[in-house]
Amino acid sequence: MNARLPTHLIVGALLRRTNNAGGMGVVRARGDDQGGMILVIADDGASVKVLERGLGPDGNDALITSGPSNISGESIEEYWKRRRARDPDLWIVALDTPDAERFAAETILGH
Repeated sequence: MNARLPTHLIVGALLRRTNNAGGMGVVRARGDDQGGMILVIADDGASVKVLERGLGPDGNDALITSGPSNISGESIEEYWKRRRARDPDLWIVALDTPDAERFAAETILGH
């Protein structure tokens, strides 16, 4: 049995947390409501990271950095569009807040 919440609930909680804290969170592309993966474009004002759930060094779920190493607005757009073309169930969520990475980790990973 899978203990994970449906993806649409996780995304909704992530957007509410971000928006309630004074940041801005938007869905760039909607994926599968139940089991789609979530790709987060996290802009904390100083840098932009592309994050997703993966396995950490200890073998447990972790939020890992993915995408191009030299991130720019254009390369992020190209990256997520390529990923989305290969996986139509993938959610693309953009967060613009100083706490973007923390909100994503706490909400997606549940801790």
